[in-house]
Amino acid sequence: MSLNIVLVEPEIPSNTGNIARTCALTGTVLHLVRPLGFSVDDKALKRAGLDYWNLVEIHYYDNFFELLEKYPYGDFYYATTKAKNNYTEFNYNDNSFFVFGRETKGLSKEILEDNFDKGIRIPMKTNIARSLNLANSVNIVLFEALRQLNFPNIE
Repeated sequence: MSLNIVLVEPEIPSNTGNIARTCALTGTVLHLVRPLGFSVDDKALKRAGLDYWNLVEIHYYDNFFELLEKYPYGDFYYATTKAKNNYTEFNYNDNSFFVFGRETKGLSKEILEDNFDKGIRIPMKTNIARSLNLANSVNIVLFEALRQLNFPNIE
């Protein structure tokens, strides 16, 4: 088993490229849910991922529910600024899936409404209209899970 990052309809190629690089360096599986806001041949995507692309296990899905059907026993957590619980309040396992929405709108109500109890948020100032960059958010949550699991298979 391994940790999993799920990007639902990502829009910015450099974010996805940076996340792919993190996944390669941590042995994390990357799941991309279409539609993507870019081509997987996009130069910015490749540049951000550098030469790590061949080191990343990537799976593609036409919609989020296709991913859920493939992993019915996955332990899913949903990153949203609307969550009540901080990302540090859960105990993660090596079958955890961290689901992140698109940069401009986050996760859809359809995804969140049935999963609010597994919602996670990163604490931040509330008087600022924007939130953290997607790649930074993924890194924060992923490294907490890796810490909890004692950084498996990485030095």
